[in-house]
Amino acid sequence: MNPRDSAQRPRWGWHACALGVTLAAATSLITLPPVPPPPAPAAPISPTQRGQDPIIIPGVLPDGSPYTPLYVLPSGTSLGQAPNQDGSRLRLVERAADGKVRVLRQLPVANTPQYVGFTEAEGEIVWAESLAGDREGRTEIWAVTPESKTAPRRVTADTGDVVFSNSEYDIVARNGRLHWLAVATRTGHTELRSVSLAGGAVTTRVVPGEWTLSAWPWLVSASASGPVRLRTVDTGRELTVPTRPTELVTCSPSWCRVLTHSDDGSTQLEVMRVDGSRRRPVAGDAVAVAVVDVALLDRFEVLSADTQATASRSQLLIYDIATDRTVVIAERASTVQARGGMVWWSTSPSKTSAWWVLNLRTLR
Repeated sequence: MNPRDSAQRPRWGWHACALGVTLAAATSLITLPPVPPPPAPAAPISPTQRGQDPIIIPGVLPDGSPYTPLYVLPSGTSLGQAPNQDGSRLRLVERAADGKVRVLRQLPVANTPQYVGFTEAEGEIVWAESLAGDREGRTEIWAVTPESKTAPRRVTADTGDVVFSNSEYDIVARNGRLHWLAVATRTGHTELRSVSLAGGAVTTRVVPGEWTLSAWPWLVSASASGPVRLRTVDTGRELTVPTRPTELVTCSPSWCRVLTHSDDGSTQLEVMRVDGSRRRPVAGDAVAVAVVDVALLDRFEVLSADTQATASRSQLLIYDIATDRTVVIAERASTVQARGGMVWWSTSPSKTSAWWVLNLRTLR
C-alpha cells in the first residue's frame, strides 16, 4: 500500500474504525421521518440466540509468538500474522482449528509489511501484501487454498497505487475475477482494476470521482465533502443518499449508518435505508461503531460501549436490524475485526490474549 494514498485523497475507511462515520452534506429536498425515541438498553445474548458457541483462538503460537488472526473461517481455521523468533520478519501463517501452524509468507519487518484485503474466492483465500521501499512501496495480491498443503501463489504484482480502507470489500471476487481500486493519475478520478483469479493481465478502468469499493457492483463515494453517493460499476447509475447538514453518514448499498449531533452536544446513532426510509435509532452517546463496514450480512451493526465496569476495555454489542434488538456479545473486548460474516475480538490489549470468534450467521 503506497503511503501516498492518505496524502493524495481523503479516505474514510481507516478513520472510520475510530469514528465509524463519514461526513456528508445535505443536498436533497426529501423530507425525512422524525427522529424516533431512544432504543431499549442492550440485553445479554442468550444461548437460544446463537447456533453455536464462540470459537476461541489462542493469542500465541506454539513457538511463543503473539498471533493476530486476520481472516477466520467458520471451521475455526484462520490466517493471521505473527513475528518470527528474532523479530526480523512478519509471517503470515495458517492456524488450523486443531492448532497446527504452517507458514505461508514471510516479509522483512524493516520494510513495514502489511497483510490486508482478505476475502474468499472460489475456495481460496485472497489477500494483498505490501512493502515500503526506499522510493516507493509495492503491493501484490496472493491466494492460497486453506486447510490444504497447497503453497500460496502470487496472482499479480500489477496493483497500482492501491486504495484500501480496512473493509471486507477492499478486494471483491466476482465471476472468477478479483476487483480493487487504485489512485488514478488524473485528479478526482479512481482506477477500478481487475484480474482473473488465475492470474494474467490486469484490466484498468478510470471512473470519475473518488470511491471505495462495496458489495458488487457498487461503489460508495469516498470524499469527506458533499453528499454520500453510490454508483454501479456496470451501468454507471448513481444514487444520492438524503441526509441533513449536521449528520455524519456511511453507507452500504442497502443500509446507511447515521450519527446525528444535537444542540446540547449529545449524539445519536441511527440506521436507515439508502433512500432514507426505515430510519430508527441504534444507540446514544456511550456507543461507537466497532468496524468499518455497514450492516454486516445486510443485518448486523457491530458496536462498542464504554462503561464504568469496562473502563479499560469496551463492551462489545451487536445491533440486529432485522429484529431491532441490541445484544451484548462480550463484556470486555479490545481489538475487534470482521470479515465474511465472522466477528472476532481480543479479550485484552495484551499480545498473549485470546481471540473469540462469533459466526454472525448463527445468530437467530
